[in-house]
Amino acid sequence: MSFTLPDLPYAHDALASLGMSRETLEYHHDIHHKAYVDNGSKAISGTEWEGRNLEEIIRGNYQSGAVAQNGIFNNASQHWNHNQFWEWMAPGDNKKMPGELEKALADSFGSVEEFRKEFAAAGAGQFGSGWCWLVKDTDGKLKVTKTENGVNPLCFNQTALLGCDVWEHSYYIDFRNKRPAYLENFLEKLVNWEAVAARL
Repeated sequence: MSFTLPDLPYAHDALASLGMSRETLEYHHDIHHKAYVDNGSKAISGTEWEGRNLEEIIRGNYQSGAVAQNGIFNNASQHWNHNQFWEWMAPGDNKKMPGELEKALADSFGSVEEFRKEFAAAGAGQFGSGWCWLVKDTDGKLKVTKTENGVNPLCFNQTALLGCDVWEHSYYIDFRNKRPAYLENFLEKLVNWEAVAARL
């Protein structure tokens, strides 16, 4: 089994008016994500991981506490991360947060605004490349986390409700070095909150 690059769930220019340009999606999806797919497929070829599902490959190759993971993990995990990332965004400017998600965030963080602050701070404070996440932890509580490089919540048996890519290829074309502005724009304009609520 090899990895497959999914089509974007919207046109390359569908998010342009919301702060994510066609050029960014062409580079991010068509080049960067495709590289994870191609390199991951080569890495698992002829190994015990060939034919296993993506989640098993990620969990089976994660080395707890190791910043430098192996090539199979790095590519498989980034493939999974990006599969989710495209689904967490949507075109259109009417993205009302469902009531059950709003309540869950208020219960966990004190308010939706406080969640947004914590999420944006996690992304802005991630040193180097990585991701910030809203997760449902093993105790059932909602938490904001951040991970380096391609590490994701699957590694910690958490459920990823929302994630934002803070590798420079995700924002540099549109926001240059202004990662906090990218994160603010992501939360305000790009997130498909119904997709987040569906994962609760």
